[in-house]
Amino acid sequence: MKSHPFAHFCTITRHRHQVIRNAWHLGIFFHALKHDLTKYGYTEFHLSARYYAGDHSPVYEERLRNDYFSFTCQHHTKRNPHHWEYWTDYFRGRVLARAIPWKYAMEYVADMLSASKTYDPKHFRPETTYEYFISRADTYFMHPVTREFIKKCLAIYRDEGFTGLKKKKTKALYASMLEGHPLTYCYLTPLSKGDMPQLKENEK
Repeated sequence: MKSHPFAHFCTITRHRHQVIRNAWHLGIFFHALKHDLTKYGYTEFHLSARYYAGDHSPVYEERLRNDYFSFTCQHHTKRNPHHWEYWTDYFRGRVLARAIPWKYAMEYVADMLSASKTYDPKHFRPETTYEYFISRADTYFMHPVTREFIKKCLAIYRDEGFTGLKKKKTKALYASMLEGHPLTYCYLTPLSKGDMPQLKENEK
């Protein structure tokens, strides 16, 4: 498989710059300056360049050719707190999901919006990221309140753009949603049933 280091570098840099622009609107500009820096390190960069696709994440291509397992994803999500996987733990056969702190939850929103625009700019619409998230979120081991908060933020963006996602408003919203809920949620059963979905060429 041919590696594409320059194309991959351009894609992740374009994505990172878009995240920072989004973060400015969300009130976390300085926090976002360190977004995704691990992608430039050797461990993630050389694998992602090898599986580079251009219109979707190289992680999918790595899973396609590696029996579902992604070394890149393992390395990246456990070093970047804006991913829900960072906030999961395992104890005696249970999956534990911690509520993602507000600033990382907002970075996740900025990240998702950027990914939608970076990988398919021609078809990006205000509702694109919301629809992507709700089609997959039920299979994420994410704290239920965090999941609903992310969904709400993406719905606000769909309807109002960044105007409705000011820092003071989203911070207060998340605090009110978390009130009365334990910060750690325990998943007793898997979220998906049946066989693993078959990965296919040209299918993201």
